[in-house]
Amino acid sequence: MLVQFTLKNVLSFKEETTLDMTAINAYKEHECNLIDIGKKERFIRVAAIYGANASGKSNLNLAMHYFQRIVTESLNNVEEGKSPAIKAYYFPFLFEENSGNSEFQVVEIIGESEYCYGFEYNEEYIASEWMYKKKLNTNRKVKIFERTREMISFGPSVKKECELYQEQIPIETLALTFFNKLKMKTDIFKKLYTGIMSTLVASTDYCENPFILGKFLPQLIDHDKKKLIEFLNAIDTGIQDINYDDSEREIQFLTYHTGKNGERYELDLDSESEGTIKSIVLYIYARIAIIGNGSMFADELNVKLHPLLLKFIIDLFYYENSRAQLIYTTHDTTLLDKKFFRRDQIWFVQKDEFGYSELNALSDYKVRSDSSFEKDYLAGVYGGIPFLKEFKMKEGE
Repeated sequence: MLVQFTLKNVLSFKEETTLDMTAINAYKEHECNLIDIGKKERFIRVAAIYGANASGKSNLNLAMHYFQRIVTESLNNVEEGKSPAIKAYYFPFLFEENSGNSEFQVVEIIGESEYCYGFEYNEEYIASEWMYKKKLNTNRKVKIFERTREMISFGPSVKKECELYQEQIPIETLALTFFNKLKMKTDIFKKLYTGIMSTLVASTDYCENPFILGKFLPQLIDHDKKKLIEFLNAIDTGIQDINYDDSEREIQFLTYHTGKNGERYELDLDSESEGTIKSIVLYIYARIAIIGNGSMFADELNVKLHPLLLKFIIDLFYYENSRAQLIYTTHDTTLLDKKFFRRDQIWFVQKDEFGYSELNALSDYKVRSDSSFEKDYLAGVYGGIPFLKEFKMKEGE
């Protein structure tokens, strides 16, 4: 479960920026929107991020993608002509002469412990890296390791085993990636690695990316088709059944509809609406996240979805027995309402005239109990809207 995601000097986010999924205990509305793990702190299930075009809100998705890719690929053997992961995913703020180091950090709850992990890097080397663990029942925090460019020190729980390898970690490789690849007595690195990778990052090209459907939809049809059909019926797609044919080189998905005459008609999935295809992909992502208690980042979630369908997808994450979380960006203000969201669930991204993006929560503002979130947002009270200037198509008019 994601507690915090922090980035610094990544894309348009020059200054340190943190998305915090910790609920504000003073807010009493919509307590069913929270994950309660039986501790003092509770956590939000869904975070909605609003912002103008080119404000940088999609960069939060990209940042999580870059973070995961570096964690996954930093130990890969560099093929001829291929950049190492830290170079391939080094995208610092560009509108300054000195690029500087970029930085990521996550705080995750895995089992009965909270992990804090992060690193600072540039295109040549890992400048620093750190990992800590805190037991939730005692609040006792311990060091797993701390690393600089010159040295790495380990906490007592892993010191004996890890010190044997400390000279073998390349400067462009994360220690977490390195130790995750080894067969070790401790499983702490594999736990954290798995926790980080349990966050799914979905981009806007749902319908243009056949990989997700090709990889996961056959398994879903084979093992849980009934639930999928129930979902497709619930969102009024008209699909009565779905199947696939993998006898050819490219897998073909087929949907079945019932005509007015009661006959059954076959349709290629590619002939369905983009909204229907996106809904199926979103269902696959959501199902993986909910079953695995993972998190999901979704960019422009509202695109090609009716507002009621958007709410339907969001409501999947309020399943009470799951710790799954949804973080999504959107322009759609239909759900920007206190009837649906707590004040700590809504965020805004705005970019200034020099290209710096800033992330703020609605809870950062003094919001009256009778305020209209949507009305105030569109009026510019919270930022995150485009600043439009007068423009005439024809000269002289």
